[in-house]
Amino acid sequence: MSMGITIQEASRKSGLSAHTLRYYERIGLIHEVDRGPNGHRTYAGADLDWLDFLTKLRATGMPIADMCRYAELRRQGPQTAAERRRMLEAHRERVRARIAQLTGDLGVLDYKIDFYNALESR
Repeated sequence: MSMGITIQEASRKSGLSAHTLRYYERIGLIHEVDRGPNGHRTYAGADLDWLDFLTKLRATGMPIADMCRYAELRRQGPQTAAERRRMLEAHRERVRARIAQLTGDLGVLDYKIDFYNALESR
């Protein structure tokens, strides 16, 4: 068995707190992590890759419930690939819509800033 890294190291590498890592395990977002002889969690490279993906899903606004559904489908194997793809496609569309909204909002902010800059330069 190859040695994994500790929860503190996984926390540092993933940017997630140890509390969040334990929570993700408890709710099924990550599988039950291997334990060393001392009973402490040990994270492998594949675990860190999965955590990186989960972090991107959260950063783009995917609800935890959807993430849990995706994780469950992933555990069920390759026969769920089409459903997982559909989930990601739907999420991508929500992300694109949010980006469009934010781009419009940014335009309004830029307009106001330019307005105030023009006032100050009079």
